[in-house]
Amino acid sequence: MPVLLKRTLTTLTLWAAIIALLYFVGAHAAVWMVFLMAVVSVYEFNKLTRAIGHHPFSKMSMVLAGLMVVVPFYTALWFPKIGITTPDLLMVGVIAMAIRILGERDPATRVEALASTLFALVYVPFMVSYFVRIIETYTTPNPSTGVLLFVWVVIVTKLCDTGALLTGMACGRHKMSPVISPKKTWEGFVGGVITSALISALFAWLFARWLPAGFTPLFAALVALPLAVIGVVGDLVESIIKRRADIKDSGNLAPGIGGMFDLTDSLILTAPAAFWLLRLM
Repeated sequence: MPVLLKRTLTTLTLWAAIIALLYFVGAHAAVWMVFLMAVVSVYEFNKLTRAIGHHPFSKMSMVLAGLMVVVPFYTALWFPKIGITTPDLLMVGVIAMAIRILGERDPATRVEALASTLFALVYVPFMVSYFVRIIETYTTPNPSTGVLLFVWVVIVTKLCDTGALLTGMACGRHKMSPVISPKKTWEGFVGGVITSALISALFAWLFARWLPAGFTPLFAALVALPLAVIGVVGDLVESIIKRRADIKDSGNLAPGIGGMFDLTDSLILTAPAAFWLLRLM
């Protein structure tokens, strides 16, 4: 089966599953999707750093990644007076790994083990936890508003990839980053950014009834522009890591696409960016 067809079928299947879960389960499904994104991406991130020659604390970082996503959401929901936050859990992880590093790992690789594990926690679960903040922050004009905005960020980010791919195939001539990602072109980049802006405006128009009043098609299109650019940066960062590890795909979870980290690479940076840009409303 051609790679493009396989990628298309995988994308359609994933979107069908996501929409069904969000429609029938709502915010809880969205939070657990972010949980899955964080845990599996950290697992694959650790696999890449091991290939580079580091020895991260894989199991501990995966557990912490999951906790950093779900614990703040459910403590705010059920025990608001406790107020556990994602930075609180990151702090616990830093202390725990600082203690472990004293007696574990080869002395020659202890610094790398600590650095790679901490970077994985900051770069993946800490960043994607902003999706949960979007979900729990926006509950008006509809209880599903936060979930819709979560979907909006994913659509704007990932369809930039699709627009860039199709535009690049059609008229790509000038290489954007030949060393990091040889297939990316400036023409594809422009096409992807324009695709994101148009889809974002359409999304705001279609779901205006469930979105905040300030989330107009014009606002949505303008905010999509920096998000698309930031998403491309996230994609390039993952390419740098994979090239250093000499691994083509972070995993084989999604046929035609790769692993979870290959799916979340651009979302990692757009999650916090979207959270702060939405505050402009």
